[in-house]
Amino acid sequence: MYEAQRALASPVRNPRMATVIGRLLGAAFLICFGTGLYSHFLQEPLGWMRFATRPEFLYQVTQGTHIVAGIACLPLLLAKLYIVFPELFAFPPVRGLVHFLERASIALFVGASLVQITIGLLNTYQWYPWPFPFRQVHFALGWVLIGLLVIHIGVKLPVITRYWSKSAPNIGNGSGSSGDGMGSGDADHLVAAVSGNRAFNAEAVRLWGSTRPSGVTGRVLDYIDATPRVANGVSRRGFLTTVGVATTAVVGLTAGQTFTPLNAVNLFGPRKKGVGQQGVPVNRTSEQAQVADAALAPAWALTLVVAGTERAFTRAELLALPQTSVRLPIACVEGWSQMASWRGVRLRDLADLMDADPETSFRLISLEERGSFSKTQMGREYVRDPLTLVALELNGETLDLEHGYPARMIAPGRPGVLQTKWLSRIEAI
Repeated sequence: MYEAQRALASPVRNPRMATVIGRLLGAAFLICFGTGLYSHFLQEPLGWMRFATRPEFLYQVTQGTHIVAGIACLPLLLAKLYIVFPELFAFPPVRGLVHFLERASIALFVGASLVQITIGLLNTYQWYPWPFPFRQVHFALGWVLIGLLVIHIGVKLPVITRYWSKSAPNIGNGSGSSGDGMGSGDADHLVAAVSGNRAFNAEAVRLWGSTRPSGVTGRVLDYIDATPRVANGVSRRGFLTTVGVATTAVVGLTAGQTFTPLNAVNLFGPRKKGVGQQGVPVNRTSEQAQVADAALAPAWALTLVVAGTERAFTRAELLALPQTSVRLPIACVEGWSQMASWRGVRLRDLADLMDADPETSFRLISLEERGSFSKTQMGREYVRDPLTLVALELNGETLDLEHGYPARMIAPGRPGVLQTKWLSRIEAI
């Protein structure tokens, strides 16, 4: 074990570096968790929930940030694993309850993190090579990860507190009294590190010099004397530069699918702005939804149901009503978004034609008979918003079949999966 730790010694494998990378990784996970909760409850709201409709691009920002933070987690997690990898060779493997909780929480956290990041990335490409439902598992794993993160922070809090600030003493960065010996406090800390079988930086051993605190004998002292005086591996500056470049690259080359200024360098994002029918990407096609025949049928009509009263509107009748033009984004859970111009009938005008109560929420029903979002709910805050339309045109043209012809819903601040295409019925609930 000692030989393995010695071979893996590196200037970056120390508590200070683990704390620095851990802070960034923890922040990324918290951002993912917060924005993920928002997206989840937009799609599956509790009865009392109401959501903001302004700014109209709110979901575009929150979900784009969710995906960007999730992508950033990958290089940060790999960096943290590189730092703490020698801990795998600690002996004995478990030294008590707290040590067991520490190692168990790390093992579970790493495993769950890799699964969460992997299925999240594959979801952005709409590829699901697993037998379980993505949304439910992704949501549950989010809670598991936060719980494990809390446990991990709890058991490591003394170390985190000690190495949080840049000025904290750190055997891994060669801090000590001078080149001919370490201060007594740092020497004691080094002894504790060695006697606890924790991997430590060989540079610290070089600074040990001829100082040998009393009471340190046997295998510990022999190990210290035998450790090479030259640190192995990449330098701290090189390591941080590599992590920074890798994180910036994976984020910068993907974020363009959401954030327009980076669109030109969107190399990894599955959707490109301006690519698709009428200049807008398409997630679910009419062929996948099996709606073409019903959508193109001359007998199509949009049925509104309020308080037991039904009224059917043909497309020609909808076009004869007052039309409103708005600019709203399609923002999908996969992280991509596209701003577009829409024209159609305000939903609140249709609700007023049916004498719907101002507090009424609606159920939106698509011609698509199967699919998780063939039926969706829309709270009153969206129903009464002047930007919410039954859209009939997109970017100055008749709505394309792939974008929901003959009519679709478009509302501010809603996920794309809730902007129901191929509308068939709107029911008050």
